[in-house]
Amino acid sequence: MDLENKVAIVTGGCSGIGSSIAELFAREGAQVMIGDVREDKRVLARINANGGTVSFIQADVRKSLDVQTLVDKAIATYGTIDVVCNDAGIELIRPLIRTTEEEWDNVLDTNLKGMFLVSKFALPHLIKKKKGSIINIASQLGLVGLERWAAYCASKGGVIMLTKAMAVEYGTYGIRVNCICPGAIETPMMERELGLEKNPEEAKKHFISLHPIGRLGKPEEIAEAALFLASERSSFITGSALVVDGGFTTR
Repeated sequence: MDLENKVAIVTGGCSGIGSSIAELFAREGAQVMIGDVREDKRVLARINANGGTVSFIQADVRKSLDVQTLVDKAIATYGTIDVVCNDAGIELIRPLIRTTEEEWDNVLDTNLKGMFLVSKFALPHLIKKKKGSIINIASQLGLVGLERWAAYCASKGGVIMLTKAMAVEYGTYGIRVNCICPGAIETPMMERELGLEKNPEEAKKHFISLHPIGRLGKPEEIAEAALFLASERSSFITGSALVVDGGFTTR
């Protein structure tokens, strides 16, 4: 198992991509600490049923105290941290001129500041060990723009550059920092996005048409990429933005 005897923090681990990552990490031997604003007992039950080890703590990644408590809880429960996967995020589909300052701040605080805070509090433990892997979930919309997605694009572009800066800053401590840029993935977030369209079925067909591979992605496919970056199989990879988008950004 690629993560046997490792301890992993997964934010946003109770839904979508995050839950798939948490479940796969646990199957691969990691002891998983999930931090999320809402608990989903079904996710925890699946991990336990498969013989995995998981704990949950309610945490809003926008809040410094919540994040510090999350990291402290992981240390208190499992004794160490080896892997951090920053997945917590939200979307906003709105023209820029109709985006309020509060909405903008909420997207940037959740998607970008949250990764800063989790990394800030986890890094001292990784530095002490002189080893570790941080994986940030960015987006294909951190690489290309899309109308009505300005705040989201800005946040995910920031995630990519935060990843690169952290990789340079902490590489000498044996800490690797990478991000994943998923395309459109079949998650509750995608369902919410489609639900805002006048014709959800046509909107879904349009999304699919933007991916040369001819379909939407699955959360499990992003989880496999995260496992690769968390494991020793990617031991010489840092500062990378791994694009897993079915060809979306090649068009």
